[in-house]
Amino acid sequence: MRWTGSKRCAAALLAATALIAAACADTDPTSGTGVSEDSLGTVASEPDLTSDPATVPATLDSMAPPATEAPSERDVDPEPELETPATDVGEATALDGLATDEPTFEVEPLRPFETQVAEDAPPSGPGLDDAGGSQPTGWAAFDAHLDAALLKNGNTAASVAVLIGGDVVHARGFGQRSPLFNTDITDTEDRFRIASISKTITAITLLQLVEDGVVGLDDEVGQQIAGHLGVTPSNGASRLTVRRLLSHTSGFSKYDTQFFRTGSDSCDDAARTGMQRGAGGGGYNYSNMNYCVAGVLIEALTGNSYVTAAYEQVLTPLGLSGLRLANTFDPGPQEVLHATTEGRNYMETLGAAGSWIATPSDLVTILDSLDHSTPGFKPLEPETVLLMETPVGAQYGQRGYGLGVISYGDGRYGHTGTIENTHAMVLDRGDGVTWAITVAGPYPDDTPRLESIINRAFEAAGFISG
Repeated sequence: MRWTGSKRCAAALLAATALIAAACADTDPTSGTGVSEDSLGTVASEPDLTSDPATVPATLDSMAPPATEAPSERDVDPEPELETPATDVGEATALDGLATDEPTFEVEPLRPFETQVAEDAPPSGPGLDDAGGSQPTGWAAFDAHLDAALLKNGNTAASVAVLIGGDVVHARGFGQRSPLFNTDITDTEDRFRIASISKTITAITLLQLVEDGVVGLDDEVGQQIAGHLGVTPSNGASRLTVRRLLSHTSGFSKYDTQFFRTGSDSCDDAARTGMQRGAGGGGYNYSNMNYCVAGVLIEALTGNSYVTAAYEQVLTPLGLSGLRLANTFDPGPQEVLHATTEGRNYMETLGAAGSWIATPSDLVTILDSLDHSTPGFKPLEPETVLLMETPVGAQYGQRGYGLGVISYGDGRYGHTGTIENTHAMVLDRGDGVTWAITVAGPYPDDTPRLESIINRAFEAAGFISG
């Protein structure tokens, strides 16, 4: 939401009242704290097929998708989702920012990063000035730029982490953790909603099950999902596969009413609607339903909760804890407050599609686990990682959506996450540098602009040249 003047104060008080009254639901087996979210709002461009692509290695042939047939009549959702339009200005304002935010695939041209300069730069101090004067340098300049760029236009908190060569070399928090309740300053260990970056965690977890032979990438799993949910699948939903779910080529429509407008009570509830209503073949169509259902499939395959499976297969081996799926109104200790409209329940409904909370350091660690050039635990084989990075209908190295990550071209990949008063982005630059940034507040309204903001901070620090 965008608040001004007395309306902002009234809305803040309303959010505070709801937050105080809400019960804190803990679904993280290691933590006991939380908040969560998802991605929303713009229309994605199609994968860029015009650049000079690299060829997918031959070792991937056995996992390549089968030839795609034109969707038949039964592949099309027989009951497309009907969205109820806002009837007045007040209702339209209440729904602002509560819709699926499709990712875009455009970022700035890659410029050389001065790795040694960044590694040698001293950490910034409390005053964001490592020289004791008015002109900060190095990481102090980097932090000063982000502080000025992000703590404005209604934002209350932000956090950043930068990883080089497999090690987190810098992390910083900005603003206040819970400005409605106290004056605590945001710490690097504070967790933010990460929205659709949750999809990367889900994809890694499910692809591990593929590598372990528990399920095939192109096995039809619709009946198994529907059985776990206790429903009868539509013809199209019965033919769902892991590949179709993770690449958003299942045929599911957006289902924004189910996820963002209190149409469902939980991810399972939303998944039941999706499994009975439709899905099938067809091209790329970004939908949170794919990853909500993917989380249900993980539970059906493992016999564990989705969160337990993610911890056992990905998070615990990476040494991570404190991440959890959270409800819409339940920030706990060391969790950042994201102002939320009263009566919403999108955190409960998104589930594996967008309900994790995490620190930027967690995010760079997770994404770096896909990079086999760095040390540490690697949950997937290189061939599977290349599949993740290969966009739908394109080749490795082109821009588009792969299996749980966005390919930005030139070897860069990551994900964005957007939901009400939440913006997050994680990016592997493809040159040994990975960064993540999380924001509590409405700015920037276009989440991929975070990449431009962080590039300007790298420039101010002297880490980007050219």
